[in-house]
Amino acid sequence: MEEVLVEEDVQKQNEIVLYNDDVNTFDHVIETLIHVCDHTPEQAEQCSIIVHYKGKCTVKTGPYEDLKPRCSLLLDAGLSAEIV
Repeated sequence: MEEVLVEEDVQKQNEIVLYNDDVNTFDHVIETLIHVCDHTPEQAEQCSIIVHYKGKCTVKTGPYEDLKPRCSLLLDAGLSAEIV
């Protein structure tokens, strides 16, 4: 058996983390995630449930340049989010 070494190009992926609040409705969060993060309705609903019960959820990963405008849109919509 031959051993093969594989070199991986590891890129740090940033994440948008959405936090729970007592202000926004499930419908608003779901609609915003669909619009801003390109979630499917099911994915947006699952993220909103995780945020509600766990307090936070990663809603999008990728390069910082892609996440920055998305995070700004989430904040403009009244949601609590940050890039980590």
